[in-house]
Amino acid sequence: VSVSFDKVSRHTIDLFKAYLASQDRKTADGVRTPEKLSAGSINRMLSSLRSYCKYLVDMDYGVPVAPSAIKLLKMPRTHARVAELDSLVELIESPLKFEKSKRIALRNRIMLEVLFSTGMRISELLSLNRDQINDTGKIFVRGKGKKERFVYLTDRAKELVNMYLLTRHDDNPALFIPYSGKNIGTAKVRISPNYLQMKIKQYKELLGIIVPTSAHSFRHGFATYLAEQGANPAAIQILLGHESLQTTTRYVHASDKYAESTHKKFHPLKKRKK
Repeated sequence: VSVSFDKVSRHTIDLFKAYLASQDRKTADGVRTPEKLSAGSINRMLSSLRSYCKYLVDMDYGVPVAPSAIKLLKMPRTHARVAELDSLVELIESPLKFEKSKRIALRNRIMLEVLFSTGMRISELLSLNRDQINDTGKIFVRGKGKKERFVYLTDRAKELVNMYLLTRHDDNPALFIPYSGKNIGTAKVRISPNYLQMKIKQYKELLGIIVPTSAHSFRHGFATYLAEQGANPAAIQILLGHESLQTTTRYVHASDKYAESTHKKFHPLKKRKK
């Protein structure tokens, strides 16, 4: 059934949601598919529609339904997992074990170290320049939405970064650079996010780590293990560069080991006899 855009109503939106959630749905090619869309996939479609309506409003065009009337589905809450601290440390140190090239091993090792040391995003890491590094270990970054904040290197990370910089004899301003591929030797060349994500996946599989782990997992691990050490949630929020504390709480997941030890330590019946 086709409906012209000017005839769309709230009821039409509700029917569209129900259609997207059904199994009797056709793809853009007209093929019927038995697979149900996830709530996240449906919300991306609804968000696109809502953004289009907002654009029309901004351009002073009439819209048949207010953007605010296009409600997203409630997302199911999932228990996100973070690899145990020992596994993350093993992953951070693994390039020295698996890479044949010493300079690639050192560079990759330090990229992972800096990710976990600072809690920064992969895009922030790969956009770092050498002149942002100093003896204090305090790094000024411009993150998502051009928000600015300071992140901090641990003493261990500072030592490794300084060791890496001593191996650099080029003019590239980037902190981390590739050693092969196109445009090598030019001032604009940088490590790509795809390369680092691919390497993390490779190291994870070689180590037999079963918990899903990506570059973003280091950011989650950073928040989780700071919290487990008693860090103030508001401080973690600042370090991650979040506007909302609610966003930060989604990054802090008690590790399975910590949850188990907390249960044993604090359960009210732990000392009760049968």
